[in-house]
Amino acid sequence: MKLEVKKENFVEWYNEIIEMAELIDKRYPIKGMHVWRPYGWKLVRNLDNLIRRVWESTGHKEVNFPTLIPYHMFEKEAEHIRGFGGQVYWVTRAGNNELEEPYILRPTSETAMYTIFSLWIRSHADLPLKTFQIVNVFRYETKQTRSFIRMREFHFYEAHTCHKDYEDAERQIEEDMEMWEEIAKKVAIPYVLCKRPDWDKFPGAEYTLGADTLMPTGRALQIATMHQYGQNFSKPYDIKYLKEDGTHEHVHQTTFGISERLIGAIVGIHGDDKGLILPPEIAPIQVVIVPIPGEGVMQFAQKVRNILSSEFRVHLDDREDYTPGYKYNDWEMRGVPIRVEIGPREVEENFVTIVARDERKRMKVSVEDMVERIREELANLEKRLYDKAKKKMEEMIKEFENLDDLKKHNGMGIVYWCGSMKCAEEIEIKTEKKILGYPVGEEFPEGKCIVCGKETSNKIYVAKTY
Repeated sequence: MKLEVKKENFVEWYNEIIEMAELIDKRYPIKGMHVWRPYGWKLVRNLDNLIRRVWESTGHKEVNFPTLIPYHMFEKEAEHIRGFGGQVYWVTRAGNNELEEPYILRPTSETAMYTIFSLWIRSHADLPLKTFQIVNVFRYETKQTRSFIRMREFHFYEAHTCHKDYEDAERQIEEDMEMWEEIAKKVAIPYVLCKRPDWDKFPGAEYTLGADTLMPTGRALQIATMHQYGQNFSKPYDIKYLKEDGTHEHVHQTTFGISERLIGAIVGIHGDDKGLILPPEIAPIQVVIVPIPGEGVMQFAQKVRNILSSEFRVHLDDREDYTPGYKYNDWEMRGVPIRVEIGPREVEENFVTIVARDERKRMKVSVEDMVERIREELANLEKRLYDKAKKKMEEMIKEFENLDDLKKHNGMGIVYWCGSMKCAEEIEIKTEKKILGYPVGEEFPEGKCIVCGKETSNKIYVAKTY
């Protein structure tokens, strides 16, 4: 089966590549829920390990909470229900018995976790509390589902923290931004970080920061969010601590979430007409060895595998019924970062031929030097992927002074906005794009609102979204 040309038909290319590379099987008989195949699941587990390592390095501790949430817990936070009420899955029967109280399959975990946090936290000595979990969540997505991007069950990374005051919670948001920068660089995904407008913040949050990348279609894809909750959850869930002066105070809270949409971004942004190109950090196989039939080749290949296996995730393709050319194409489809070719000439001269997935240039390397050279090539590939993606994204971000030009633009726009709802509605209606929010950490000179012409220093990102 020939893969669609990415530039000509991204949607079909995207659908084909995730199946041809055997990441998932979409034939599960519930729409919006897929089966992870072994290669795809290994990819996800490597992403789990990356995120786990980054969060644990900052003192976050991993927990795991139940999937079901009793309704009486969910209803404690009214604003949260308004945000998720139409998306939850309800469990109303247990066997043949009607439940006295319905349960909810978690759409996110504030409700489940905060009821228990109120039992864990007693005094200022228990703070800050920094936790995370890696779980599946369930939301009834009513729009057209798309693998990794719009799902009804999806893999979710969520960090939840509690702090003694607002200032300490703000420091946590700063740390979240630093952690996200590290994660995004490792998977070579560029992004813009925006403070969402009030109508688009997470239900119950004081404010929300969203990290958006641009897919090849020009649409923005939200891949991470950070939320400052203040005391909006700690009061209804009564999470409070004993202060040093003997009084009690409700904690301040934050969350940081990443979903499997990040996998969709990696597939869509880095892949080419040959298949996936996976960042080395999360690739299920970092180095594949392809032997070319000849005397002594397999023994030499096994020796090379044994040397490389102590440093990298290595696979020796010893399938006898396939040609080397078939194997090259197969592993390129799967996005393996480095291919090592070994034939009779390599055996005779004691070297290997190295091919990087993104450049496909053959490099002759001695066996003595191959570990260090492959390590360098993996780092170079990661940097090339990031630089290429960043350059492409920057080319699709432009500033605009009128709505007609903004509407025509296939990408992300930057415009001045006075902050009024009336002008926001006109921007979104006339351009058929969504206001993503204010760039974080950037200041601008005053300009004129793209709608009403009022002087303002507020600039916003605008784009079509998934």
